[in-house]
Amino acid sequence: MVNVSWARPEIGFTLLFEAFSMLLIESEMPVSKAADIMDVYPQRLWNVFSYWIGKAHQNDCQSETTVLGIDETSSKKGHNYVTVAVDMDERRVIYAVPGKGADTIDAIAGHLESKGCKREQIKQTCIDMSPAFISGILHNFKKASITFDKFHVVKIINEAMDKVRKLERNEFAMLKGYKYTFMKSDNKLSEQAKEAKYDILTLLPNIANAYRLKELFAEFWTFKTKEEAGAYLSYWCDLVEESKIFPFIKAAKSLKAHWFGIVNYSETNLNNGILEGINSKIQLAKKRARGYRNINNFINMIYFIAGKLKFDYPLYST
Repeated sequence: MVNVSWARPEIGFTLLFEAFSMLLIESEMPVSKAADIMDVYPQRLWNVFSYWIGKAHQNDCQSETTVLGIDETSSKKGHNYVTVAVDMDERRVIYAVPGKGADTIDAIAGHLESKGCKREQIKQTCIDMSPAFISGILHNFKKASITFDKFHVVKIINEAMDKVRKLERNEFAMLKGYKYTFMKSDNKLSEQAKEAKYDILTLLPNIANAYRLKELFAEFWTFKTKEEAGAYLSYWCDLVEESKIFPFIKAAKSLKAHWFGIVNYSETNLNNGILEGINSKIQLAKKRARGYRNINNFINMIYFIAGKLKFDYPLYST
């Protein structure tokens, strides 16, 4: 047995064979299907895939990272969570780790240090309101500001609106089936849906008051300084207290508990739109593969589709 320049030692495949296999996977083909075409066992192709991903990720430069977005996803429906760290400036995944607890932030911090990115270098983070994530950020990135994702803040308000609708539905059956009517803005509703919504608001004052609070909160996102945003949020919370609408009172308490991370949005404008776009790609890959039983394969696929890695296997041309 001798080593040759056109194959890796003791692998049994030529570099062009491996390059073509990677090309098939890059064209959004599931690994099992690519293995059928290449006439090899899927695990052998996974080994090839993992080698090139591992090599590219090891050589990936991440020392300039200053803004982190962190979110979790699952390898299959409702199971085996993975926490994903995204460089928000470069819009790419730089690290993924199994789990969704505070220890995942420890792992992200350790990984960045191994890449030459010191913890104090991270100036801003965008996360959801997970206590584990908050604790992990405060412990590992002491100089980083936290911005809570706009989507999760809006979700709290929408859930309060829907709880009011459900409470009113017990007395007024006409409210059944109008869940999204009160959550969507007018420009996303048909003329018929808008007319039905405003008829209900005219007839039911409690629903109308809740809807008014929901619409007033939308103004919060227009402010450009923390002072203005904080003043408006304080004003909105006072209106909620005066309304005595319990679901909104509960929502206001949650917002007060996360005050600074919400107000920070006015200056950072960080949100998980980038993370949502990346997560859409991940979910599509998961759907094509019908889930991932091997968590390492799932993480490597995340790097492949969302890491913007540079590979040095030979280019395959026909």
